[in-house]
Amino acid sequence: MEVQLQAPRPRRLLFFLICFFSGLATCRSAVDAPPTLIDSLPGFDGALPFRLETGYVTVDEENGGELFYYFIESEGDPRRDPLLLWLPGGDRCTVLQALLLQLGPLRFVIEPYNGTTATAPRLHHHPYSWTKAASVLFLDSPVGAGFSFSQNPKGYDVGEVSSSLQVKTFLTKWFTEHPDYLANPFYVGGASHAGKFVPFIAQKISEDIEAGMTPTVNLKGYLVGNPGISEGNFYEWKVPYLHGVAVISDQLYESIMENCQGHYTNPTNALCARDLERFDDLFGQIEHAHILYKKCDSVPSGPIDPIIERKILTEETGVLKHQPTCPPLDCQSYGGYLSYYWSNNNITRESLGIKKGSKDEWVLCDENDMPYSSDIESSLKYHRNMTSKGYRVLVYSGDHDAIIPFLGTESWVRSLNYPILDEWRAWHLDGQSAGFTITYKNNLTFATVKGGGHSVPEYQPERGLAIFSRWISGEPL
Repeated sequence: MEVQLQAPRPRRLLFFLICFFSGLATCRSAVDAPPTLIDSLPGFDGALPFRLETGYVTVDEENGGELFYYFIESEGDPRRDPLLLWLPGGDRCTVLQALLLQLGPLRFVIEPYNGTTATAPRLHHHPYSWTKAASVLFLDSPVGAGFSFSQNPKGYDVGEVSSSLQVKTFLTKWFTEHPDYLANPFYVGGASHAGKFVPFIAQKISEDIEAGMTPTVNLKGYLVGNPGISEGNFYEWKVPYLHGVAVISDQLYESIMENCQGHYTNPTNALCARDLERFDDLFGQIEHAHILYKKCDSVPSGPIDPIIERKILTEETGVLKHQPTCPPLDCQSYGGYLSYYWSNNNITRESLGIKKGSKDEWVLCDENDMPYSSDIESSLKYHRNMTSKGYRVLVYSGDHDAIIPFLGTESWVRSLNYPILDEWRAWHLDGQSAGFTITYKNNLTFATVKGGGHSVPEYQPERGLAIFSRWISGEPL
């Protein structure tokens, strides 16, 4: 296992000297450690067939908050291919979920694993990685997600707005240290809950560009998959969607329409409450992320108290508190089960360059105990602002997702009231329809992916790569 560290750049050396001789308190975390270049990983046989860099960037000087990233260069021409920043969905879900389970160049070998062996779960090369078409910068955000951490517990008290601004800080510092990528076409992307803050981040970057801030990023647009835009529970679209796919009956659908009158979150009468209780019971019979898949228990999230998190910065406890129950091998959640043991393996952490004491236990999502403010009421205005400026935008949905049904996404895209440039039509892969798409004025494209679930590249990797690679290269779907 060879882990290489980049030599400090002259700028870093100068800053270290200034800090040393001046004794500036702010220098404590102002200079981030050099990134780690990785040529092999536990569980993968042989050298990695791509360039992988990991590292930390300090985004909260006062509290010592640091975001952890994985940067994978394009398998094509990294000096010319687009650069995509990919952000995780969920309040504090790790981006490693996207890297190893969805759109990255590695995936787990799905095979029996009892969680007790010292050997990490095995990995194999993923042929439909989005790195075929772009370099991808995977970011654990907000602070507390994945391997990102804070020295002071106060650093975990963030929300959608503050953590988005920290992402912008991250980009400023990352591009300063990676100026070779400033000329590459740059895009921001994310799925699910990230749909709320991806357009907000893109707008903040565009405002910096307009203000002449440096370094100047070559922002071209953004993309969101199965995106949320507000804190609504999407009952409004779950009801007609689940009726259309025969999960609820005509009678129940008509009763909900009559009794609830659009009031799904807080029923205004007993009849509506009764109907929604029956709806929830039927909804609970299917796998929400993909209605055709086997219903399985998901890998549980694991809350970590911020006080405990602060304690483990100085003590290596080595105790895993949220070991998941092993799901059946044919469950989609099995990959998440494997990721828990792979990421909590000491050799894995050493290979990735994880700071000792920074993270006691890695979990897929940590949504329960740490404070997180949902302070972006709706992202619709940011979508409107960015598309009005002419930035390229792709909104895509898996058509078998019952968490955020495509009907709701199609509806808010249509509500922008942009003229249609290319009418609703099928898009194809290998001579067959792979979904349907419509293109609007202002560089806005909406598309469905046939057979896709809540995460398109997880359930339909070949179609996911096709839609991404065509769109980001400027080709028609």
